Amino acid sequence: MREKQNNILWYIALPLLVGIISGLWGRNGMREFENMNQPPLSPPGWVFPIVWIILYILMGVASYLVAQSGEKGRGEAIFFYLLQLVVNFFWTPIFFVAGWYLFAFFWLILLWVLIYACIQRFYPIDKRASYLMLPYLAWVTFAGYLNFSVFLLN
Repeated sequence: MREKQNNILWYIALPLLVGIISGLWGRNGMREFENMNQPPLSPPGWVFPIVWIILYILMGVASYLVAQSGEKGRGEAIFFYLLQLVVNFFWTPIFFVAGWYLFAFFWLILLWVLIYACIQRFYPIDKRASYLMLPYLAWVTFAGYLNFSVFLLN
């Protein structure tokens, strides 16, 4: 039992580490973001890290369920999971550091497609894993609205 607990912690730690490093890279831009024209429904800045921590934990658990399943197709599913994690990592510097808001929006569309592809591949392996990814897809959809609105307003 202890080995499985340690194992799941690695799966949770990976997306959290991706988020922490990416966030640290873009933290100066995040401060500037708060002074920009914001769209309606834009949450206060303190909401973002809380939501992302929850999403990264859900992602880690989902990837653990798939990786440990032993089911056919799990390699491809984990590949898409890792690919979307890489794309996720680079959105923050594209948006907050470079300030390329329109490019960041298209990058976010790529991320959305990869998350959706990941969910599709997770579903036949472990339905719970695919469901755990749905809040992430919803948040990235909302982030797309915020991203495009920031592009239009600033």
